Amino acid sequence: MRWLRFCWTLLRATVHAVQGFWTIKTVFPKLEQADREARVQVWAGAMLRIVGIELVVKGKPPAGGPVLLVANHISWLDILVMHASRHCRFVSKADVRGWPFVRTLSDGAGSLYIERESRRDAHRVVTQMAERLQAGDILAVFPEGTTGDGITLKHFHANLIQAAIEASVPVQPLALKFIDAASGAVSFAPSYVDDETLAGSIWRTLTAPPIKAVVVFGEPQPPQGQTRRAWAQSLREDIESLRQQA
Repeated sequence: MRWLRFCWTLLRATVHAVQGFWTIKTVFPKLEQADREARVQVWAGAMLRIVGIELVVKGKPPAGGPVLLVANHISWLDILVMHASRHCRFVSKADVRGWPFVRTLSDGAGSLYIERESRRDAHRVVTQMAERLQAGDILAVFPEGTTGDGITLKHFHANLIQAAIEASVPVQPLALKFIDAASGAVSFAPSYVDDETLAGSIWRTLTAPPIKAVVVFGEPQPPQGQTRRAWAQSLREDIESLRQQA
């Protein structure tokens, strides 16, 4: 029965992804940016429901930009969860551009790309982020740089926080958490960390008991003359506190 459930859910998710791909290719060129963003948010919410994840949003998502969202990182599902709670433009690894199907979905959602190993590229992306923030966008980053275990936060890298300082815009922390819908305990089914494989994470997610994805939005914080490193550490502490509210 688990295999049957897995195959059926995976099929439905694949069909939904293909429909999203087709919409981006054929419909998005005719839409205004706000309409594209609304479609991405609806699509992400539908995908979560297909894979059996209930979205719970606490706090106040930003009504509009400019603002930089900063979140902890747990799973490949995080981007879907955040898009479903409030559309935003992500800063993603440049590797995504090498996956044609995924890149189309990512481009359709408005992602920016960074070569994480290159300091020069980090500077370019910070400049681009600052420009987009000044234009009124909502951007989102995972300052841990990689997925964690869902229990302990990793070190927060401060480089991309510099964009909010240069643009003089607020940063809004948010915490992500996956919990078992029945017990309220942390669910490790969507985990994708260390030696875990994407295939294994997808299998666990699609065959697990019902899961809730909890998003807790904190209060936006103006720069107030902070250095990027001090601000990154403060945001890490804020997100740790928000995780306790999930």
